[in-house]
Amino acid sequence: MTIDSKADRIKRMKVPVVDAALAGRVPPGQVVTERFPILHEGEVPEYDMTNWSLRVFGEVNAEKVVSYAELLAMPQTKIVCDIHCVTRWSKLDTAWEGVLFRDLLRLLNIEPHGQYVMLHADNNYETNVPLEDLMGDHILLATKYDGEPLTLKHGWPLRLIVPHLYFWKSPKWIRGIEFMKEDREGFWERNGFHNVADPFLEQRFSGEAIPIPEDEWEKKEFD
Repeated sequence: MTIDSKADRIKRMKVPVVDAALAGRVPPGQVVTERFPILHEGEVPEYDMTNWSLRVFGEVNAEKVVSYAELLAMPQTKIVCDIHCVTRWSKLDTAWEGVLFRDLLRLLNIEPHGQYVMLHADNNYETNVPLEDLMGDHILLATKYDGEPLTLKHGWPLRLIVPHLYFWKSPKWIRGIEFMKEDREGFWERNGFHNVADPFLEQRFSGEAIPIPEDEWEKKEFD
């Protein structure tokens, strides 16, 4: 499977009908699942946590590097949110715990000098999000899901949760937060996916007003 074929395959699939009772919570073209599909590019990383760190760098007043112990010592916040994947599944009322993105900046005394952020993750993955999208009440650097530490396949030790955007903007295995003065496309954005990724506007692909999702997630692993 090539990267380009994934976007093409999604475009060819039929659009499901959203339950009218959930229309305010479930974006067009989505289907609700009780299970948690597992989708990612590349292999699941293995970690020596004595060497793990999160780097905050780029257009900031000072670069910072945070250990996992330091992250866990920060004030922890619990959120409950709905999440939506570009591959058509939505999962409602998911419960996460970790450090709010805005709290991380405050606690590290980070002063951004740019309004764009590139989120760097292992397996050479990256995705771009405007800074204003990361400063809300539900933007979390998550260490736990449903009261338990994240599983490896869901992003342990750390993943970002940006619930108001399609879930590829919530990278697993995050290792770096880069602030930028100008926007730059990330991994999927360079390969046919929309730069903004608003689920309720169906911003799945670049260059299309009303793209069509796929059911690929049904063929993937669940937990």
